Amino acid sequence: MMKKLIFVCTGNTCRSPMAEGLLKHLLGPECGWEISSAGVCAADGWPPSGYAVEVLREKGIDISKQRSRTLTPQMIEEADLLITMTQGHRQAVLAAVPQSDGKVFLLKSFGVAQCATDIYDPVGEALDVYRRVRDEIDDALPDLILFMMEERN
Repeated sequence: MMKKLIFVCTGNTCRSPMAEGLLKHLLGPECGWEISSAGVCAADGWPPSGYAVEVLREKGIDISKQRSRTLTPQMIEEADLLITMTQGHRQAVLAAVPQSDGKVFLLKSFGVAQCATDIYDPVGEALDVYRRVRDEIDDALPDLILFMMEERN
């Protein structure tokens, strides 16, 4: 039985698609996790932002086929882990499904630093801002992966 991880942001066109692409790239298809993303205020079916696609392409990762989707209570209930980009997203998930508290975490809440800070929303910003956000997400993933591996056991 595959475990499910959903990255959560606002519109599901910048941060969470980048996080999904980066983590899938790091873990590979045989990792035992179904990794996806969704947005608390997303419309269904939108492609990732052009800059999000571009900055991941710089790392050899293609997210151009991803499409946005709205995070639903059913998705929250079915997920094993929900990883949010901001405290606001975490609160939105908990407001929708209060009993999900034990599986909703801020991306930057893992590891020794425990610096639970928000990941900045780059929407409408310049390419270099998207690069910074990509690198910030990328830097947070090793600690998340360690947590995921502990969760599998």
